[in-house]
Amino acid sequence: MILLTELHYHPPAALFAELLRADSILLEAHEHYRKQTFRNRCLIRTAQGVQPLTVPVIDGNRAEKVSVSEIEIDYRQNWIHRHWRTLQTAYGNSPYFEFYADYLHDIYVSKPALLFDLNQQFLRLLLRCFRITLPLHLTTEYHAHYPATSCPPALLPSYPIIDRRDWLTPKAATKMPEPDTPADSGLVRPYPQVFGPGFEPGLSVLDLLFSQGPAAGRYLQ
Repeated sequence: MILLTELHYHPPAALFAELLRADSILLEAHEHYRKQTFRNRCLIRTAQGVQPLTVPVIDGNRAEKVSVSEIEIDYRQNWIHRHWRTLQTAYGNSPYFEFYADYLHDIYVSKPALLFDLNQQFLRLLLRCFRITLPLHLTTEYHAHYPATSCPPALLPSYPIIDRRDWLTPKAATKMPEPDTPADSGLVRPYPQVFGPGFEPGLSVLDLLFSQGPAAGRYLQ
């Protein structure tokens, strides 16, 4: 199948459970930007509980009238320092934080101008971390209901498109699987988290990666 999804900032682990079933990824590059979504934020677990990390964008009040691939990051705010210090504080003692930290930090300090580019760089890194090798394509135009005939030429062989745009949101980190998907689609098995007790679902895939490292894929059903 071809998984159609928007780009996230450090996506929820449930997205990677879906990617394990996919034959290719189709990233939505022509929608209008939407605020208060995983496009510019992620959820992590700290000693104080679940906390959002949000990437500020320029002219956020009119951002929803701009194509998602043209949204600029606001570096006038010292958000990189805040995000990195928060990740260090939350996960510095986790088993695998140091293993991945330099790769993540290199992307942060490169300061891509566009949110779309930042998210795409992080996605490509995370795919490598999970040893997921999938062709990655961008949409060529926006469709509310995406027809197979609009696929980029490389995708035209008969894979069905599964639309997962806005399937995951900060307010409801997971939704019930669609009727045409297996009952276990998009689920993440509980794993030991740095802060407990209990398991907190819906967090960024970074939480799983820092906890389990190379074994993280075992928790994606």
